[in-house]
Amino acid sequence: MKKSGLMLALILSLTLILSACGGGAKNNTNAPAASPSQPAAGESAAPEASKMKIGMSTDTGGVNDKSFNQSAWEALQQIAQDTGATTKYLESKGDADMEPNLRSFVQEKYDLIWGIGFLFSDAMTRAAEQNPDSNFALIDSVVDLPNVTSVTFAEHEGSFLVGVVAGLTTKTNKVGFVGGIESPTIQKFEAGYVAGVKAANPNAEVLIQYAGAFDKPDVGKTIAATQYNDGADIIFQAAGATGTGVFNEAIERFNAGNKVWVIGVDKDQSLEFGNDVTLTSMMKGVKEAVYKVSSDLINGTLEGGKTITLGLKDNGVGLPESNPNVPQDVLDKVNEYKEKIVSGEITVPTTPEE
Repeated sequence: MKKSGLMLALILSLTLILSACGGGAKNNTNAPAASPSQPAAGESAAPEASKMKIGMSTDTGGVNDKSFNQSAWEALQQIAQDTGATTKYLESKGDADMEPNLRSFVQEKYDLIWGIGFLFSDAMTRAAEQNPDSNFALIDSVVDLPNVTSVTFAEHEGSFLVGVVAGLTTKTNKVGFVGGIESPTIQKFEAGYVAGVKAANPNAEVLIQYAGAFDKPDVGKTIAATQYNDGADIIFQAAGATGTGVFNEAIERFNAGNKVWVIGVDKDQSLEFGNDVTLTSMMKGVKEAVYKVSSDLINGTLEGGKTITLGLKDNGVGLPESNPNVPQDVLDKVNEYKEKIVSGEITVPTTPEE
């Protein structure tokens, strides 16, 4: 799918959904502005765009995780450039930073406060309950409160498609999966990937291991080394900054003359790590979703308390526009499976047990 098409489709689908439904260590700020009085959550009246303040707190992967935290911050940077709004991030070095980061934005009277990642569920629930006049938004989990907009993705559907790529590309009939923290969200990646691999190549074996963290590249590298040594020639990583270590291991092997592949996650990671080791990526429209919801806040059309779920039918997940390492016949097969998933002919599992 084309990146411009992904952006347009997400904007259109989010518009339809929303209108139908009627402290951190490091920080950075774009476009400083005066602090406006904050409207009540869900109110349509909004101050001048250049006076709006939108903040986000990363999870433990950090803003430069080359994955979904970075995608979210790129969206807010774009918002600042396009509208003149002030945008700022705070980084969470651990779970203990998450609620204080959210409350810091409340105290500074930010108009919209993002928590990036499912790890924010409890912290955002407490912060939103105790600050009902503040607007919050959450990626990858659902908080059922009137001042929280929740955005989730059908990761299992996109992961099924990269599983098809892996199953049809492997030369060893053995592929790997490296997850960050073992959780329902990351298990969706695992379940969809394994299902896609097996659908395309029933003889393939999938090696699975979790790092237990999103901020440990050294652990990701060690797990990748083990899986490659055990015969895997492709690894799909859904591990935030931990996944950087998977790429580092693959690059070292490539430089030593040993060709192995990594499947990236959340954004087109070939742009960060190159096409020598990146087979493809399972993209999530985090950047587009954060931009759209933030724009709705600025335009005075954001209605809190809604849950938005984006999957293949919304172009919210899928492969990047450019896949130079994937043969056309494999891409054709991917498109066949995509059509079957969108039509409901195939139901992709969301848990390993399924």
